[in-house]
Amino acid sequence: MIGAGVGGNAAGTCEAGVTLDITRDSCPMTFVRTRLALDRMAAGEVLLVLLRGDEPRRNVPRTAEEQGHRVLGMEEAADGTARLLIRKGG
Repeated sequence: MIGAGVGGNAAGTCEAGVTLDITRDSCPMTFVRTRLALDRMAAGEVLLVLLRGDEPRRNVPRTAEEQGHRVLGMEEAADGTARLLIRKGG
């Protein structure tokens, strides 16, 4: 788990303004689609990304932080998907 988790303390108190489902995408499209969604958002807005697979779990949060955004948390679901919250940087 990264951060507090979507259902946990810090990340759980944030409401996502936009939801992006990339569970059927593979790298590098997982971050390409995430970046496009973030580009359309205003600074400070929160994006909920639904993803699946080890590579997106590692690369999407890391690349988002490298681009100046803040990863608020990631929670693993029983069905193998993950819910990742990202606050767009300014």
